[in-house]
Amino acid sequence: MQRILRLEAAIKNYDWGSRTILAALQGKSAPSTLPEAELWLGAHPNGSAWVEMGDGTRVPLGELVERDPRGVLGDAVFARFGARFPFLFKVLAVERALSLQAHPDAEQARRGYQRELLESAASEARLYADERAKPELVLAHTRFRALCGFRPLAEIRAGFERMGLGEIAPSVGAVEGEWLRAFFARWFAPDAIGSRDARLDRALDAAARASASDEAAAWMLRLAEQHPGDPGILAPLLLHAIELSPGEAIFLEAGELHCYLEGAAAEIMSSSDNVLRAGLTTKQRASAELLRIGRFASRRPQVLRGTPCAPGVRVYATPASEFELCHLEVGAAGVVMAGERSVEVLLCYQGAVQIVPLAGGDALPLAGGQSGLVPAAVGAYRLVGQGRLYHASVPRGTPSGGC
Repeated sequence: MQRILRLEAAIKNYDWGSRTILAALQGKSAPSTLPEAELWLGAHPNGSAWVEMGDGTRVPLGELVERDPRGVLGDAVFARFGARFPFLFKVLAVERALSLQAHPDAEQARRGYQRELLESAASEARLYADERAKPELVLAHTRFRALCGFRPLAEIRAGFERMGLGEIAPSVGAVEGEWLRAFFARWFAPDAIGSRDARLDRALDAAARASASDEAAAWMLRLAEQHPGDPGILAPLLLHAIELSPGEAIFLEAGELHCYLEGAAAEIMSSSDNVLRAGLTTKQRASAELLRIGRFASRRPQVLRGTPCAPGVRVYATPASEFELCHLEVGAAGVVMAGERSVEVLLCYQGAVQIVPLAGGDALPLAGGQSGLVPAAVGAYRLVGQGRLYHASVPRGTPSGGC
């Protein structure tokens, strides 16, 4: 595996995606026939990338890892994770709000997956796709808006009262975790439709009057247009509104309720597809399971702007052991990725560069929208040309080890 290889991404066609963003990124004709929501560069069985081999054949990335796990992953990564690709890198194109959701931690995922196996649940009814946690980092590619983390109860109470929902707002003496759990259980219960519909109508009438000066009210109206009658329409009153400029990121911990509203972003996570949804979706909902795994406490996510760790390299540090994301800017001096390397994925989104192995061998050219896989056996390399890239890898030894 001492050769840099081209990667072909898997594209996910979900109804909330865009017909232009990912098509333009990959240099394809736009608009695309179907909405394109996610570009996947990883080895998850729900959407594996393909590797273009030197003899002209293509193999799934997971199969390449199985053929030579140490050569592809590197000894250190193989020792920590075994013969599996540890991360999943994506680009998201969000044109409509999607899935008020949270992800399990490792123990919750293991228990949930095993429970459904024992119950012999049909594949389409399963909530857990695998046994792994799904922490994730979202890095804005364009201006990107999201809802994330519960607001303090005082803010929730004020928002509910503005929208005419004072009778279900938290009382002044309410205990945060207890109230959030109890409200979530009632509001998102499948049998709450009658009383919920009447309150939603009242809240949307108030939102229409306040939307010119109230961001949460404006988003409630947009969510009601996109997902009529959905309990998640109240999410802007419950969760912090986050707006990221290109180059800014947030890290989402296990159990943290969130919803992406609009924009394009790079996203990296452990190689898991465990998503538990409560609303704003046409997919299966799992409000009862979210009550088990969710973190019902107020928290505003910290906005990360990355830390320079080498000329042209900015790293976004997280506590995750499975992944690390860097932004690379290649200019006249090039960028050298030195030292002992593990497996790495690069996506060029602007300009044109070449990945040149320092030990000799064929370089791989990348134009805008093209991706490459650098197996660990390749070692150090240089990026030459003019361009901007996302670089996905595994932290060295400990999380946030740097590029």
